[in-house]
Amino acid sequence: MRIDLSSVPIETGTNYPDEFKAAVSGRDRQRVGKAAGLKNLGVNLTTLTPGAQSALRHWHSAQDEFIYIVQGELVLVTNEGEQTLGPGAMAGFAAGVENAHHLINRSTAPAIYLEIGDKTLPEQAHYPDVDLVYKETIDSHGRFEHKDGKAYPTKGTAFN
Repeated sequence: MRIDLSSVPIETGTNYPDEFKAAVSGRDRQRVGKAAGLKNLGVNLTTLTPGAQSALRHWHSAQDEFIYIVQGELVLVTNEGEQTLGPGAMAGFAAGVENAHHLINRSTAPAIYLEIGDKTLPEQAHYPDVDLVYKETIDSHGRFEHKDGKAYPTKGTAFN
């Protein structure tokens, strides 16, 4: 199915608990996989304005994740450190590998990338730098929790 990008809504904001929302200020997404009717893959065309980051640094227990830089320059931060990525650069993160990652736009221009991930459930997203875990059950019920298991107020099911 061909996708008319101009008809795909631009989404801003996050379902993160309130104290973490500022981390992704300046991130806009177009859910192009959803627009194509994909059931097993999430595919987003994401723009980060200067100073914005993709998510809190995280890793997934059950879901693979892949990124492809379309335009601009982004810094990939992982457990190993930082790498600058430009157009055509790619990175992948296998499910269950505790290599927390995110992207930061430290340039002076917007950057665009594709993020692709599968929708395997149950899933947990772990955020090692903050007191946060996301848990989603096989029936797609998800919630953010503190690392001790106490729930944050419910805001939705998207984990970043």
